[in-house]
Amino acid sequence: MAIPNQPIGETVEHPQANLILVLGLLSPFCCGLFGPVAWVLGKRALNDIDASYGALSGRSQVVIGYIAGIFGTICMLLYAMLYLAGSCNGNF
Repeated sequence: MAIPNQPIGETVEHPQANLILVLGLLSPFCCGLFGPVAWVLGKRALNDIDASYGALSGRSQVVIGYIAGIFGTICMLLYAMLYLAGSCNGNF
């Protein structure tokens, strides 16, 4: 039984898969602002990959970057709260 809309030939890697991976992995360590960007781009890329019915590959790279972007965003928010709490010097 044939699967409808199955691609013919080689799969193509999603054009932003490597970018999402790099941004996601840099977000917890270097720049927390990369986290939300990797999160949004990763979600869009996952939707594109799912909608392509196998024509696009690179899902593992996108998922790793997506999860690292979520983690980087959470770390950025925690660091910001700690910074604000430290700058108050107990004066609320």
